[in-house]
Amino acid sequence: MQKSPTEILQQYWGFSKFRGSQQKVITAILEHRDVLALMPTGGGKSLCYQVPALTLEGICIVVSPLIALIQNQVERLKDLGIKAIALTGGIPFGEVNDLLDNCRYGNYKFLYLSPERLQQEMVQNRIRQMNVSLFAIDEAHCISQWGHDFRPAYLHCSVLRELAPDVPMIALTATATQRVAEDILTNLRLSDTLEVKDSFSRKNIAFKIVRDEDKQARLKQLCHINKKSGIVYVRTRRSAEEITNFLQKNSLTAAYFHGGTPKKEKKERLQLWLQGKLQYMVATNAFGMGIDKPDVSLVVHYQIPDSLENYFQEAGRAGRDDEPSMAVLITNKANEDQVKKQFLSVLPKTDFIKLLYNKLNNYFQIAYGEGSNENFRFKFNEFCEVYGLNPMLAYNGLRILDQNSVIALSASFSKKTSVQFLASKSHLFSYLENNQDHAPLIRTMLRTYGGIFDFETKINTYLLAKKAQVPEKNIIGLLERLQKDEIIAYRAQHNDLEITFLVPREDNTTINPFVKKMEAQRQVKIDHVTAMLHYIKNDKVCRNRQLLAYFGEKIAQDCGICDVCMERVSVVHDVQKIISKDILRVLTQKQQSSRELIQSLPYRESIILKVLQQLLEDGQITITLKNEYKVI
Repeated sequence: MQKSPTEILQQYWGFSKFRGSQQKVITAILEHRDVLALMPTGGGKSLCYQVPALTLEGICIVVSPLIALIQNQVERLKDLGIKAIALTGGIPFGEVNDLLDNCRYGNYKFLYLSPERLQQEMVQNRIRQMNVSLFAIDEAHCISQWGHDFRPAYLHCSVLRELAPDVPMIALTATATQRVAEDILTNLRLSDTLEVKDSFSRKNIAFKIVRDEDKQARLKQLCHINKKSGIVYVRTRRSAEEITNFLQKNSLTAAYFHGGTPKKEKKERLQLWLQGKLQYMVATNAFGMGIDKPDVSLVVHYQIPDSLENYFQEAGRAGRDDEPSMAVLITNKANEDQVKKQFLSVLPKTDFIKLLYNKLNNYFQIAYGEGSNENFRFKFNEFCEVYGLNPMLAYNGLRILDQNSVIALSASFSKKTSVQFLASKSHLFSYLENNQDHAPLIRTMLRTYGGIFDFETKINTYLLAKKAQVPEKNIIGLLERLQKDEIIAYRAQHNDLEITFLVPREDNTTINPFVKKMEAQRQVKIDHVTAMLHYIKNDKVCRNRQLLAYFGEKIAQDCGICDVCMERVSVVHDVQKIISKDILRVLTQKQQSSRELIQSLPYRESIILKVLQQLLEDGQITITLKNEYKVI
């Protein structure tokens, strides 16, 4: 006898009832309707397709953007005793064929794959032969050019409609504006659609913006106060490693997690963190998707994200146990200026795209009307130097040409040579005395890349060769020798860009058809950064209300716990007397700075600062030249 959705929920997940709109969504799917589900991070989106898939006969096909997310979901299903398969990259053809056979004949309930894998003809043919019960498109905002994470391959998800026209489809996301939601409906060709939008409000999360020139000190303070698990988000791999070292040196258990971390280490670190043996994970923004850890009570953004969508999704990984938690963004004026430079100054305009395309054709000596389907390999940095192009601007321009099918880029461009010095500085000086011919090149390397003794550092051999005025092969030869002599750890990876011209050269005529779309997408990115900065600077409106308004949701009440709301709280006389007494007691024992007082006393920062100001005005305390308070 077929089990009900509630019975399946109880059997596999141990819950007795559904949350939010889960029941409504599952009922619609079982009635063979399409669904667009907009639910907050931690709102139980995966259950919306997993439960009905286990109720229905056949296999559920899930399209998901990240390999780590796919693998995590599949492992969790397997742990529950549910048969699931992941078709990720790097699997040999024969193995893919066997896995697809298992999907058809092996009574599997879930097949997870990336949108790129879905484009393969073999995969499409085999899906036609399967008994498919449901299609699920996870992180569906990736399908929209107006979204924060537009991924062109997602546009091909609509092919599922042709492969199995009668199968219901559910699209899920935790971050979608109305414009993005409309794109999802149109591009996936959803029909007879139930549209569900649960409130994105997370009442237990205190959203806070903290301005501090000494960001590391503030981070240390936040991490020491927090007693449960936490995540610190950074933008670069280098920052992840540096912040991890900083936390470890300050008696906090932490590890970093980024795209360059070996697979085995990732798995080990994740397990330690999930088990509570590591308190903090310092990570780049991909971390956390699909990971179920309810006791995260602190999420810190150490650097400013590029959109409110990314910020809200990452901050929402706090407080999934419904306990009080904090999402804190630490910033300062320099950071805000840097964001504009980092994100906005490298967005190509139409004139630059036309110039770039022209220089690209000239570089490879492609004549007008020729070049279609020709493949080349070239040194990207050399190309930029020949034509005086900003490398980041040029690379973003190449990506636009790739997205609009003018060219096809290889994925190998992001792989770069990395170096870390293993020898101590004294050992290195001794080595140079015996190998003086190496000294000029090594000095050039050390001057160019700071921290190369402490971290594995990406280097550009072409630029080093230019600086040292030697052929690039000399740099590579030196690196190989230094590795052999155990002076450095050296990982050499092909750093040339492989490119295929997909259409004949027609200069402006090639670019003009997608100029309007390109300019619109550029404006979307500008709007995202602008909205992020406006949120940071707006200290008049409740943070929760600002975030919900951005996603089209209006609420009548302030949250009462964000930094804006807390600033409005007046300190009543009796409370002030208690806090004053505690401050005077602490200062009688030892002079302290305001930062030390905030860290040691169990009161809100804004209230402590107000009471300090009152004590100064009353003449009960004074401030020293070291910016420490003392009792008079």
